[in-house]
Amino acid sequence: DYMHPEVGVKTTDPALFGRNYFNRYSAPETEDERAEILAEAAALKKSAVAYMHPEVGVCLEDANLFGRNYFERASAPDVESMEEAEERAKILAEAAALKQLASDYMHPEVGVKTTDPTLFGRNYFNRYSAPETEEDEFAD
Repeated sequence: DYMHPEVGVKTTDPALFGRNYFNRYSAPETEDERAEILAEAAALKKSAVAYMHPEVGVCLEDANLFGRNYFERASAPDVESMEEAEERAKILAEAAALKQLASDYMHPEVGVKTTDPTLFGRNYFNRYSAPETEEDEFAD
Protein backbone atom coordinates (compact mmCIF):
# COMPACT_ATOMS: atom_id res chain seq x y z
CA ASP A 1 0.00 0.00 0.00
CA TYR A 2 1.21 3.48 -0.80
CA MET A 3 -0.24 5.01 2.37
CA HIS A 4 1.18 2.31 4.69
CA PRO A 5 4.77 1.49 3.75
CA GLU A 6 5.38 -0.09 7.15
CA VAL A 7 3.15 -3.05 6.22
CA GLY A 8 5.60 -4.35 3.65
CA VAL A 9 5.12 -6.41 0.49
CA LYS A 10 3.86 -9.98 0.55
CA THR A 11 4.36 -12.27 -2.42
CA THR A 12 4.01 -15.97 -3.10
CA ASP A 13 6.27 -16.13 -6.16
CA PRO A 14 9.88 -17.04 -5.22
CA ALA A 15 11.17 -15.54 -8.48
CA LEU A 16 10.24 -12.01 -7.38
CA PHE A 17 12.79 -10.07 -5.39
CA GLY A 18 13.85 -6.49 -4.77
CA ARG A 19 16.65 -4.57 -3.19
CA ASN A 20 16.01 -2.16 -0.31
CA TYR A 21 17.75 1.13 -0.95
CA PHE A 22 17.87 2.14 2.73
CA ASN A 23 18.98 -1.20 4.25
CA ARG A 24 21.90 -1.95 1.91
CA TYR A 25 25.46 -1.96 3.25
CA SER A 26 26.54 1.06 1.19
CA ALA A 27 23.59 3.24 2.32
CA PRO A 28 24.54 6.59 3.90
CA GLU A 29 24.02 7.07 7.62
CA THR A 30 20.57 8.57 8.12
CA GLU A 31 20.31 8.67 11.91
CA ASP A 32 22.68 11.62 12.26
CA GLU A 33 20.83 13.50 9.54
CA ARG A 34 17.52 12.72 11.18
CA ALA A 35 18.76 14.02 14.54
CA GLU A 36 19.94 17.24 12.85
CA ILE A 37 16.58 17.70 11.13
CA LEU A 38 14.70 17.19 14.40
CA ALA A 39 16.99 19.64 16.22
CA GLU A 40 16.44 22.26 13.49
CA ALA A 41 12.67 21.71 13.65
CA ALA A 42 12.71 22.17 17.44
CA ALA A 43 14.74 25.39 17.10
CA LEU A 44 12.34 26.66 14.41
CA LYS A 45 9.36 25.90 16.65
CA LYS A 46 11.00 27.74 19.54
CA SER A 47 11.64 30.77 17.31
CA ALA A 48 8.06 30.74 16.02
CA VAL A 49 6.64 30.61 19.56
CA ALA A 50 8.93 33.46 20.65
CA TYR A 51 7.82 35.54 17.65
CA MET A 52 4.09 34.89 18.06
CA HIS A 53 4.05 35.44 21.85
CA PRO A 54 6.10 38.54 22.74
CA GLU A 55 4.30 38.84 26.07
CA VAL A 56 6.11 35.75 27.38
CA GLY A 57 9.44 37.53 27.56
CA VAL A 58 12.95 36.28 27.06
CA CYS A 59 14.28 33.30 28.98
CA LEU A 60 18.03 33.40 29.39
CA GLU A 61 19.94 30.16 29.20
CA ASP A 62 23.36 31.73 29.67
CA ALA A 63 24.22 33.91 32.66
CA ASN A 64 26.63 35.93 30.52
CA LEU A 65 23.85 37.24 28.29
CA PHE A 66 22.38 40.62 29.18
CA GLY A 67 20.77 43.63 27.57
CA ARG A 68 19.77 47.19 28.30
CA ASN A 69 16.19 48.38 28.40
CA TYR A 70 15.90 51.51 26.25
CA PHE A 71 12.97 52.90 28.21
CA GLU A 72 14.21 52.26 31.76
CA ARG A 73 17.82 53.41 31.41
CA ALA A 74 19.06 56.29 33.57
CA SER A 75 19.59 58.62 30.61
CA ALA A 76 16.06 58.08 29.24
CA PRO A 77 14.00 61.25 28.77
CA ASP A 78 11.18 62.04 31.17
CA VAL A 79 7.87 60.38 30.51
CA GLU A 80 6.00 63.47 29.28
CA SER A 81 5.15 66.97 30.39
CA MET A 82 1.71 68.18 31.50
CA GLU A 83 1.12 69.89 28.15
CA GLU A 84 1.91 66.69 26.29
CA ALA A 85 -0.39 64.72 28.63
CA GLU A 86 -3.25 67.19 28.04
CA GLU A 87 -2.67 67.08 24.28
CA ARG A 88 -2.64 63.28 24.38
CA ALA A 89 -5.92 63.24 26.36
CA LYS A 90 -7.51 65.66 23.87
CA ILE A 91 -6.40 63.56 20.90
CA LEU A 92 -7.71 60.36 22.51
CA ALA A 93 -11.06 62.04 23.28
CA GLU A 94 -11.37 63.19 19.65
CA ALA A 95 -10.50 59.71 18.44
CA ALA A 96 -13.17 58.19 20.70
CA ALA A 97 -15.74 60.71 19.40
CA LEU A 98 -14.81 59.91 15.80
CA LYS A 99 -15.10 56.20 16.51
CA GLN A 100 -18.57 56.70 18.00
CA LEU A 101 -19.60 58.83 15.01
CA ALA A 102 -18.35 56.19 12.56
CA SER A 103 -20.22 53.50 14.48
CA ASP A 104 -23.43 55.55 14.42
CA TYR A 105 -23.02 56.16 10.67
CA MET A 106 -22.37 52.53 9.81
CA HIS A 107 -25.21 51.15 11.98
CA PRO A 108 -28.36 53.26 11.51
CA GLU A 109 -30.51 50.40 12.77
CA VAL A 110 -29.29 51.02 16.33
CA GLY A 111 -31.21 54.28 16.61
CA VAL A 112 -30.61 57.33 18.77
CA LYS A 113 -30.68 57.04 22.54
CA THR A 114 -31.03 60.10 24.73
CA THR A 115 -31.45 60.77 28.44
CA ASP A 116 -32.69 64.36 28.13
CA PRO A 117 -36.54 64.52 28.08
CA THR A 118 -36.53 67.93 26.40
CA LEU A 119 -34.93 66.58 23.22
CA PHE A 120 -37.26 65.58 20.43
CA GLY A 121 -37.34 65.33 16.66
CA ARG A 122 -39.78 64.92 13.81
CA ASN A 123 -39.69 62.18 11.24
CA TYR A 124 -39.95 63.79 7.82
CA PHE A 125 -41.49 60.72 6.19
CA ASN A 126 -44.06 59.82 8.87
CA ARG A 127 -45.49 63.29 9.59
CA TYR A 128 -49.17 64.01 8.91
CA SER A 129 -48.49 66.67 6.32
CA ALA A 130 -46.23 64.41 4.23
CA PRO A 131 -47.46 63.84 0.68
CA GLU A 132 -48.79 60.41 -0.15
CA THR A 133 -46.30 58.34 -2.09
CA GLU A 134 -48.77 55.90 -3.63
CA GLU A 135 -51.99 56.70 -5.37
CA ASP A 136 -54.99 54.51 -4.69
CA GLU A 137 -55.17 53.37 -8.31
CA PHE A 138 -51.48 52.26 -8.31
CA ALA A 139 -51.60 50.57 -4.89
CA ASP A 140 -53.48 47.54 -6.22
